[in-house]
Amino acid sequence: PVAQRAKYANISLDKAIRLGELIEEFFEITRYNLSNIILEKGEISLDMMIEQIVDEFYLLFEQKGIECKLNVEDDIYLYGDSDRLARVFDNIIRNAVSYSYDKTPITISAKRVRTGYVEIRFRNQGKEIAPHKLEHIFEKFYRLDDARSSQTGGSGLGLAIAKEIVELHQGTIEAESNAQYTEFIVTLPCM
Repeated sequence: PVAQRAKYANISLDKAIRLGELIEEFFEITRYNLSNIILEKGEISLDMMIEQIVDEFYLLFEQKGIECKLNVEDDIYLYGDSDRLARVFDNIIRNAVSYSYDKTPITISAKRVRTGYVEIRFRNQGKEIAPHKLEHIFEKFYRLDDARSSQTGGSGLGLAIAKEIVELHQGTIEAESNAQYTEFIVTLPCM
């Protein structure tokens, strides 16, 4: 029947798109491992970049009833690859939305912490990540929840790629989790 053919055609298309995304992520992590990445650095206004990325999540926030609260100091500038850093922030926010309880806030803050460095914190309220899982969260192909399907869960490469990008910018990324919140902390050099 036509309806059944359309259903299976859509499933096949979704799987093909997902496979394409996985292959692209695999190639990207391979490029980072081979250390042949050339960063295209320029001056980046951190508050403008974060606001633009957050705006792209409007529909996802709305679907889960999430309010995103920004507390980003003005006049913080990074010297880095804007596309790659945007990927880091996008990935962290995407994870925060996926693992947040419905109708809870996500807070993004950024401030200078010491001379020449900025600390960017992404906090959400969701299930606590056990310490033994938190130790592995930035490893390639590590998925926090094996029960998540390929439609709702990632490939396990996003945070590994984020770590590679942050380290290429001479920064650090870490995660903390407790019963109240989970927080990703990115520290980067700033101008």
